[in-house]
Amino acid sequence: MAVPARTLINVPPKAKRGDVILIRTLISHVMENGFRVDNMGKPIPRNIITSMVCTYNGEEIFNATLHPAISANPFITFHTVATESGTIAFKWTGDNGFEAEASASISVE
Repeated sequence: MAVPARTLINVPPKAKRGDVILIRTLISHVMENGFRVDNMGKPIPRNIITSMVCTYNGEEIFNATLHPAISANPFITFHTVATESGTIAFKWTGDNGFEAEASASISVE
């Protein structure tokens, strides 16, 4: 079950076949590394995004495993080659059953 999360994704709406395109994504998530304690000295449970997977028309093109050292609201960028028109989809998963998904369309000429 996907938990609502605010995501920003930037995929070029159009590209020429063979172009290298830049993909940028940001997800709003308060990351807690699990090493801090509250004002009563009780450990604050870890709550991080543990992975992000990106697919292009269903084929995985990028994945990342995230660890407690990642910042809140992770911003991830990478490049891929525009091969065909379709959908670039993102899925984030994390602690406590966290899941979020977003997608963008690209038209390749």
